[in-house]
Amino acid sequence: MNPSFDPACRACPRLARFLAEVRQAHPHYHAAPVPAFGDDAPRLLIIGLAPGMHGANRTGRPFTGDYAGILLFRTLFELGLSNQPEATSIDDKLVLHGVRITNAVKCLPPQNKPNAAEVRRCNPYLRGEIHSLPISCRLLALGRIAHEAVLRAYALPLTHHRFVHGARHQLPDGRLLFDSYHCSRYNTQTGRLSPAMFREVIRQALNPLSSSTRP
Repeated sequence: MNPSFDPACRACPRLARFLAEVRQAHPHYHAAPVPAFGDDAPRLLIIGLAPGMHGANRTGRPFTGDYAGILLFRTLFELGLSNQPEATSIDDKLVLHGVRITNAVKCLPPQNKPNAAEVRRCNPYLRGEIHSLPISCRLLALGRIAHEAVLRAYALPLTHHRFVHGARHQLPDGRLLFDSYHCSRYNTQTGRLSPAMFREVIRQALNPLSSSTRP
């Protein structure tokens, strides 16, 4: 477990109030900060946005039981990075191989939209996660907010590296950051992100020959 993760964190007043409302409406939901999940010494850390209401916020595990997890876990399975193609509950015996999954914001935000202050307040947890992993571990940001959260974790200006699907960026410690559109319902149903596009980004992120950078 990442030593910097705080399961009792209530640092964001708006998110704390919202989670209290969710717990009252859904007493069996996790409805608390969601920790990272996966290999303890990964080759790749996948960074999403935040827990989904009836996905990770319900199950307590990133992307588990969430529509966005359908493409994510199926792709990981197809690439030999997990033992099963879907994730439905925290006790479904899913095992990830060489991959770890987290979120830029650990708590469910209203309308799945954290504000800038909440992203900044949660950023030390992401920074701790990144720097607790082997230096060889690469990063894959799902969406612009996750991409910018990684830049914040390195104290880089948000203009330093531009988010572009398929791009890769070298970070100050030598790690590589890869970008992908988020595997959300909107992006997959509109065709903005196809299964082939998503699979290729993950392949590139795991390819040891992908060492150069692209803006």
